[in-house]
This record gives sequence, structure tokens and C-alpha cells, in this order.
Amino acid sequence: MDVVMLIGIGLLTGVTTVLFGFGGGFAAVPVVVWADAALGADAIRVATATSALVMVVSAAFATAVTPRQVLGALRGSTGLLLPLAAGASVGALATRLAPPALVLWLFVAYVAITIVDLLLRPGFLRPRTHVGEPAGGPRPLPAVLGAPIGAVAAFLGVGGSVMTVPAMRRAGHTMHVASALANPLTLAVALPATAVSLSGAGLPTSADAHVRLVGLVDPSAAAALLVGALPVIGVLRRRPPRIPDQIYAWAYVGLLTVVVAAMLLSDLAR
Repeated sequence: MDVVMLIGIGLLTGVTTVLFGFGGGFAAVPVVVWADAALGADAIRVATATSALVMVVSAAFATAVTPRQVLGALRGSTGLLLPLAAGASVGALATRLAPPALVLWLFVAYVAITIVDLLLRPGFLRPRTHVGEPAGGPRPLPAVLGAPIGAVAAFLGVGGSVMTVPAMRRAGHTMHVASALANPLTLAVALPATAVSLSGAGLPTSADAHVRLVGLVDPSAAAALLVGALPVIGVLRRRPPRIPDQIYAWAYVGLLTVVVAAMLLSDLAR
């Protein structure tokens, strides 16, 4: 039953990877916490590590099938990649040391704060009007943002899209382009985070026998999620749905709200 549920969530992961650039993080973390509930408090550590592995594969595949002209919009922001990777390495190491409950509640708090920010601050749901703004098109994201985005994203297992998509939208990109560009940026976060998660100590001390881990990654859960996700990514990248930009932005906020609710419910269920 867990495998069926994970494949089903994998389908949703494929949709969120293409439409919102999530790469699996926000969809994967709550369901892996639920599937590996036998690990107790350590389930959140395993969920964030497994999410990183899912994001490596799904974000790499989504990037590979994204039209080159769309990826060209990332030009000018490529300086983010190395700081993202460096920050992600630090964040993944910090997850190993932090109390599991702290990771869980920081995940919930961060997403909740992001929702409030998107609702209240202009530039995401409501366009911002700047008098005298240069007409040179969307602005590149400053490289200085890379390290903090990478650290927070890897620590919480979210891939960075929750920060990069709003930032790129406020920089002038449409939701379609911002979501597509989130995938290569997510890859820069997920690769070092996965390397850290796969190395080092094996089973957490609270692990039950039926959960087999490699480092902190649950490979069975990751495989089931990817079985559902990859075909959906291939189809939606070739035939992307036509969604009005404003509805697209509201759907992004709605999905974040569902994620917060899922994390709270999974914690109550334990």
C-alpha cells in the first residue's frame, strides 16, 4: 500500500516539477515522513535526504527536456550555481546534526511564512509598478543569494524553488519561465545535498527493520516516487498546459498551503 501511495505522489511530484519547479521536495517530504513513520522522529531526516535524491533525478530530467530558449533566460544568473551548491553542502550537513523536531517545525514555519509573504508583498500575485524602471527585461538574480538559498533548501529538503520562483517572478519572469528555471537551480542544490546524505552514518538509531536506508536515503521510497514522476515530466514538458499567469501564481500559493497542512497532519498522525 505504501508503494502505491508513493507512486501516486510521484505523479503529483512530476506535475509540481514541471508546473512549479519543485523537483519533488514539497510533495515528497510529507509523504516520505508518512511512509517511514516507523523511524519516529528520524523520519523527517530521511524524508529530506530522500527528497534530495528524487530532486536530483527529476530536476535533471526536467532540465534536459526544457526548450533551450527557455533555459536561455537563466543567462546572467549562472553565478548563483556555485554558491547554491556550497550552501547546500552546509545545509545538508546541518540536517544531520539538528534535532529532527527542529527540522520538521522549521519546514512548516518556513513554508507558512512564504505563503504570507506571497499573499501580502507585491510582486508575486500583484504586479509591482516601478516608475522609471529600465526596459531591459527581467533582472538576473544576484549571486549573493545563492549560499543562503542553498543552505536553507538543503536543510529543509525543499530544493530551493520556494525561494527562486518568487524571486524570479519579482525579477520580471512569468510563472512559466520562473518555474522552468527553478529546475536547473534545484539541481545545483540537490546534487551536493544528496552526496552528503548518501555518505556517512547508516541507519538512524530509531530505525525499524523494514526500512532499508543508504546513508539517510530511503532508496525504495525514492524509486517509487520517480516511477510516478518521470513519465509525467516527459509528457508535460512536451505538451505544457496553457494556464493564465495569474491563476498560475495563485495555484503556486495554494499548493504551498496544501503542503503545510500535509506536514501538520503527518505529525499529528504519529
